[in-house]
Amino acid sequence: MRSLVLLAVFSLAIVVGAGCSWNKARTAEGGAAAIAEGPVVTTQRVQDIAGKEVDLASYRGKTLLIVNTASQCGFTPQYGGLQSLYERYEKKGLVVMGFPSNDYGGQEPGSDEAIQTFCSAEFKVTFPMFSKVQTDPGQGQAPLYRSLTEETPEGIRGPIKWNFTKFLVNPEGKVVARFEPAVDPLDERVLGAIEANLPKP
Repeated sequence: MRSLVLLAVFSLAIVVGAGCSWNKARTAEGGAAAIAEGPVVTTQRVQDIAGKEVDLASYRGKTLLIVNTASQCGFTPQYGGLQSLYERYEKKGLVVMGFPSNDYGGQEPGSDEAIQTFCSAEFKVTFPMFSKVQTDPGQGQAPLYRSLTEETPEGIRGPIKWNFTKFLVNPEGKVVARFEPAVDPLDERVLGAIEANLPKP
């Protein structure tokens, strides 16, 4: 428990020190034209938290919110907001996707099984969770995160700063927005972007 408190304080201190850059909502410079030139992330294959391979093509036509998560972070309570988002918009075509990562402060040290148990017990998470991945640049970086951070348009592109960075993907599989770690999942900017990019009836 003491270590969890210290990690939360550490995370908060970093957020305060980083200032408003951690609270940004980012969209592609160049707008729709730049987005159209960006990658289609639903061409990727990933592994879910139970170890099963998942072809993201199965999510085409859905709106995706892809989030790198951690269980011992000051932002970990955002799991609750992410679950609320999923419950609010799932029937309208939103899928929240959690990708645990231990890259930032070593705040996701557990196994996939432990992560799944934690998310279910503490936050009643029902949105899809995936196997722990490397999101930081370098050897071992997950191809999905290489695409999200290196191949997307200017304004969205760039290395991840910390846990709970959120990428919004439209039904065509294009990344249309990025929300930095301190942006709450229920922030009006997130809600507005989701509603603007939900599948058309």
